[in-house]
Amino acid sequence: MKKTTLFLSFIFCSISLFAQEIENRFQFGARAGINFSTITGDDFEDPNSRTSFYAGLVAETFVTEKFALQGEVFYSGQGFDIEETTFAGVTVTPEAEFQIDYIQVPLLAKIYLIEGLNIHAGPQFGFKINEEIDTDPTGDGGDFDTDRIKDFDFQLAAGAEFKFAKSFFIQARYTYGFSEVVEDTDAHNSTFSAGIGFMF
Repeated sequence: MKKTTLFLSFIFCSISLFAQEIENRFQFGARAGINFSTITGDDFEDPNSRTSFYAGLVAETFVTEKFALQGEVFYSGQGFDIEETTFAGVTVTPEAEFQIDYIQVPLLAKIYLIEGLNIHAGPQFGFKINEEIDTDPTGDGGDFDTDRIKDFDFQLAAGAEFKFAKSFFIQARYTYGFSEVVEDTDAHNSTFSAGIGFMF
C-alpha cells in the first residue's frame, strides 16, 4: 500500500511538473490594433495610406529562455487612398479608397532582449479575401468590386513587443510585401501596425 501511494504520488508530481512545463513553454492569445497601409513602387505617385485594423490569434512557444517562435493568423485591412489617377487600367475618381483585405499568416522568430521586451522578424504569407474601390469614402455607396490584385502576397514582417506580467502586451510592426500586388507592375504592400494583445 505504501509503495502504491508513493508510486501514485510520483506519477501525480510528474504530471504536474510536465503540465507546468507545457504551460511555461506554450502560450496562446489574441491581438488587435490599427493598420496604416499603402502601396510603394515606381508605378505609383505617392498614394496616401489607408487606415484600417487587424485582429487575430497568436501562438508562442519558447525554445530557450530568450528565444521563441510565434505563429499567427489574423485579418488585416490594407490598401491605400488616392486622388484621381489610373490604377491597373481603371480610372479612379478623387478621394477614392482602394481596399485590399487579407488573412495574414506570419511565422516569427522572437529574441527577448530583457524581461518582457522582444524584437521579432520573419516571413508572412498573405491570402487576399476581398478587394474593392470605394469612390465615396465619406458617404454611402460608391463601392465596386475589382479583380486585379493578386491572390497571394509574400512579405517580411519585423517589429518590437513588450509584455506586462507575461500576459498583456503592446507591439509595433512593419511589413513589406515582396510580391507584386498587381502582376507586371512595380507595386508592393507596405504596412505599419500598432496594437495590443493578451496571452491566455
